[in-house]
Amino acid sequence: MGYTKGTMTYPPFYRIKQRFSEEAIGDIPSEVFAQLDQAGMKEKIKPGMEIGVTCGSRGIHHIALILKAVCDYIRQAGGQPFILPAMGSHGGATAEGQAHVCEKFGVTEDYVGCPIRSSMEVVQLPATPEGIPVYVSKTAMEADGVVVVNRVKPHTDFTAQNESGVVKMLSVGLGKQKGASTMHDYGLGRAIPAAAKVILAHAPILMGLGLVENAKDETAIIQAILPEQFLAEDAALLQKSYALVPKLPVKDLDVLVVKEMGKQYSGTGMDTKVIGRMKILGEAEPDSPQIKKIVVLRLSKDSYGNALGIGLADLTVKKLVDEIDYEAMYSNLITTTFLERGKVPVHLATEQEAIDVAFGTLGAVEAEKARVMVIENTLHIGTLLVSEAVYEEIKDQVDLVEGGFSFAFDEAGRLQL
Repeated sequence: MGYTKGTMTYPPFYRIKQRFSEEAIGDIPSEVFAQLDQAGMKEKIKPGMEIGVTCGSRGIHHIALILKAVCDYIRQAGGQPFILPAMGSHGGATAEGQAHVCEKFGVTEDYVGCPIRSSMEVVQLPATPEGIPVYVSKTAMEADGVVVVNRVKPHTDFTAQNESGVVKMLSVGLGKQKGASTMHDYGLGRAIPAAAKVILAHAPILMGLGLVENAKDETAIIQAILPEQFLAEDAALLQKSYALVPKLPVKDLDVLVVKEMGKQYSGTGMDTKVIGRMKILGEAEPDSPQIKKIVVLRLSKDSYGNALGIGLADLTVKKLVDEIDYEAMYSNLITTTFLERGKVPVHLATEQEAIDVAFGTLGAVEAEKARVMVIENTLHIGTLLVSEAVYEEIKDQVDLVEGGFSFAFDEAGRLQL
C-alpha cells in the first residue's frame, strides 16, 4: 500500500452500539448491608474493633459509595473502620501516592467518615509450600480485622481460576510493592492463590466483598464472601464477570484506533483481553481479536504520566510520549517484570499521521476496504466506530446510531470523531 503524507483515503464509517446486558444494582448501600448481614458480619464485630477496609487502585464504579457503606455498617455494628489502601506498587509505590489515589476516587476521610491509614510497610509471613515468599501489609496485620473489597474481573496478565478479585487483593494489593513484586517474580497465576492461602491463615481477614460490573461499567453483583470461601467464590464470580465484560464484536481487524489509554481503564492502560495482546514471555497470546495495527492517541490525565501498556501499541503520537512520567511508569513496569509493555512505539507528530501510517503499512489491504475500529478506550466499548467492511459483518448484531461519514481532523491533525 505504502504511505505518503497527506495522500491517505479512508473507508466510510458507522457509529454502532453493541447490545450488552444492562443488569445493575439500584440501591448500592442497601445491597452492601444485606450481603454483609447474610454472611454474618455483625457477629464477627466486637465493640471497639479497628477494622481496615481495603481500597484498590482501579477505577471501580461506585467504589467510594461502596466503601462508605461498608464503613457505615462497621460503625453501626460497634466497630471502628479505617480505609486501608491495598494497591501493590501503584500510586508511585509510596504511602502518600496511595492515599492520593484513594482521594482521587472520592474515598476521602470526610466522605467515608473514617481515617485513611496508608503505609508501604509489610511483614513477612511463612512461605507457601512451593517456597514462594509471602508479604502482607503491616497495617493489616495490626488491625483487629480486615474487609477485602475488590472488583472481580479477567486479569490483563494471565488466565487462571483466580484472576483479578479478592484473592489477588490479598496477595498483591495488601502485599504492597514487596508482595506485588514477589507475585510477579513467581508467576501471577501460580503465586496469587498460593500466597492468599497463607495470608488467610495468618492475617485477621473478616470478610470479602466481591464486585462484578456489567459491560456498561455499572455494579451488577455485590457478594459478601467468608474467608474460607475466598478462592472458590472468587473463581465463581470470575466466570460471571467473563460473561458480562465487554468485548470487541469481531475477531480480526486491520486497524484499531484507541483514542485514550489510562490506568482508570485498565492496569495496563489498555485491556489486554480486549485488544488481544499480552506481550508476556511464556504467556499465550489471546486467540482473538487478531489486530494488525493498534494506534493509541492520548494518555488520560488521571494516569499522571504513567503510560504502562504503551508498548502494546504499534503507533502513537509525540504529544502522548512527551507526557510520560518515566519514573512513575517504571516503578509500576519494573515491578511487573513485563518490560515489553513499557517500550515506546513509533510515534508521529500528529494523530492524523499516526493513523495514516497504520493504514499505509497494511500491505496489500486497500484503505477503502480496511477493517477498522475506533474506540474511546478499552473499558467503554459499548459505542464504537467501525468501517464499512466491519459494519457489513456485524450489522444484524448491533444497533446503528449513524453512518456514512469518514475520518475528520482539525488543523492540528487531532481526530474529531
